[in-house]
Amino acid sequence: MREETQNERIRGDEAPGIDGAGSGEEGTDASQAPASTPTWKNGALIRLRQITRIYQEGSLEVLALRGVDLDVAKGEFTALAGPSGSGKTTLLNIIGVLDHPSSGRVEVAGQDLSRLDKGDAADFRLAKVGFIFQAYNLVPVLTAQENAEFTLLLRGVPAAERRKRVMPLLERVGLEDMKDRRPHELSGGQQQRIAVVRALATEPAIVLADEPTANLDSDTSAGLLDLMQELNQELNTTFLFSTHDPVVIDRARRVVRLLDGRVTTSEVAAAD
Repeated sequence: MREETQNERIRGDEAPGIDGAGSGEEGTDASQAPASTPTWKNGALIRLRQITRIYQEGSLEVLALRGVDLDVAKGEFTALAGPSGSGKTTLLNIIGVLDHPSSGRVEVAGQDLSRLDKGDAADFRLAKVGFIFQAYNLVPVLTAQENAEFTLLLRGVPAAERRKRVMPLLERVGLEDMKDRRPHELSGGQQQRIAVVRALATEPAIVLADEPTANLDSDTSAGLLDLMQELNQELNTTFLFSTHDPVVIDRARRVVRLLDGRVTTSEVAAAD
């Protein structure tokens, strides 16, 4: 899926990169934190059954996912690992309702995502999901701080509260002194850190991260993973990563391996 399409579809065509702008909907207080997230009776927060995804490229059909079954419990810190083309990013996009399966059923917090219309899907993403894109998807005309606050802004969080949430995270990733710079004034690694702060600032139920350490040095990667693990443990936030990075795979408490669009193994790390 091209990144421009993701930009357009997270909330709507009017607002690039993040949920919230241009829905024209009123009647709910978006500044309120989402209600506690239910799980399935078997403990699963995310439940995938026989998921396929077929892309048409001219006369050629490309099978990105082939009958994937997967349950993810609330509070998991899980890596989707596999070579390029194995289906990792496609799977994340389907869970985040940025893409739809060709067949199969996707349920998150007991909700059948296939039944969501465009507006409901946007509301689901805004309330429940934090995205970390490999291509950052920052808004070019906004400063680093404004980008980090953007989802909070769309939720209707007041300016003082947005700053209160975002500034400690910017300090944690070493960018508090660059808060007034725009994306073109930041390196790739710095832009990635802003994208991470943007995803974490809302304290979402689920964080979907596509190669979150791909553009970072080892020290910065370790610091971000520390921050994510703290939120995972303190808030029981569910993290799903697509990754090639052995550091991320080593930190994960569960590793789901994909190959050619199929889940091949699911390994739970031994308790410390």
